[in-house]
Amino acid sequence: MKKALIAGITGQDGSYLAEFLLKKGYQVHGIIRRSSLGNTKRLDHVVQNQTLDERNLMLHYGDITDSSRLEKLVGNIRPDEVYNLAAQSHVQVSFNEPIYTADVVACGALKILEAVRSNLGRETVRFYQATSCEIFGNSKISPQNEETPLHPDNPYACGKVFAFHNVRLYRDAYGLHASNGILFNHESPRRGETFVTRKITRGLAQILAGKEEKLFLGNLDAKRDWGHARDYVEAMWLMLQQPLGGDYVIATGESKTVKNFLEVAFGLVDLNWQDYVEIDPKLIRPVDVDSFIGDSSRARTMLGWSPRTSFLELTREMVIRDLQEEGLSPDRYGLKI
Repeated sequence: MKKALIAGITGQDGSYLAEFLLKKGYQVHGIIRRSSLGNTKRLDHVVQNQTLDERNLMLHYGDITDSSRLEKLVGNIRPDEVYNLAAQSHVQVSFNEPIYTADVVACGALKILEAVRSNLGRETVRFYQATSCEIFGNSKISPQNEETPLHPDNPYACGKVFAFHNVRLYRDAYGLHASNGILFNHESPRRGETFVTRKITRGLAQILAGKEEKLFLGNLDAKRDWGHARDYVEAMWLMLQQPLGGDYVIATGESKTVKNFLEVAFGLVDLNWQDYVEIDPKLIRPVDVDSFIGDSSRARTMLGWSPRTSFLELTREMVIRDLQEEGLSPDRYGLKI
């Protein structure tokens, strides 16, 4: 039985990756931060489905910024695969908390990378680093691929660039099987409520439930390449099954605006989004990226990966889940589960 260690297992991607690996027959270990409030909501359904004598999901307290704890966990677990998905990944928050963001995103990635290198033989372990399309910033090249120059335009992206280069360095200098997954925007019903797609579907459900009258957003013209997180975690795993580590863009190759997402989401319940949405200047970023669109040709050719979920299917799934969260029946709006 292979063992995998996931930092960031309680996040959107971590929960989907844990499910994916468990179905593959892995023993999955996850690092979670100790909190006075439970933070395993996205994993509770997995934990509850396990029997006591066949428990293949194990959670360990730790923090990506605590090198000594990371060293101990990696040394004790001795995983075959390590996935670093831990991050402060909200771009707007990174402008407000740049030092904390750097500690987690940049230094945290280096700390777990070093824990892997110093504890495990390079022939036996494989490492995945979650990189982001934000590293390209306002690139003049479109679509963006693995050769596109990096131009980070926010503190979160700067941290990801630091981590990206350290993965490449450890691969070249130490022979570590280490890969960067340059993932473009990927969403799901498990997306955090402050991210624009989930903010839209949750806000829509609250409007229908009579809890809110308006939805406040920032730049509606920003273009993003949106896929489903469930599809993207498979690409992470595929990278670590290759003979050598490498860097791969994971994207749909289609770009949509925030307005497009609003049109589809509100259209699913026969509402005009313009009647409910207002612009809040406080939500406009100091520097915003106009457009992201990814060229995932390398991943499609070398990994045999391609996205399975369309933009419409993704939006529909998110709307249905948030309607259910508000106690509303999707059938009432002609949405079949």
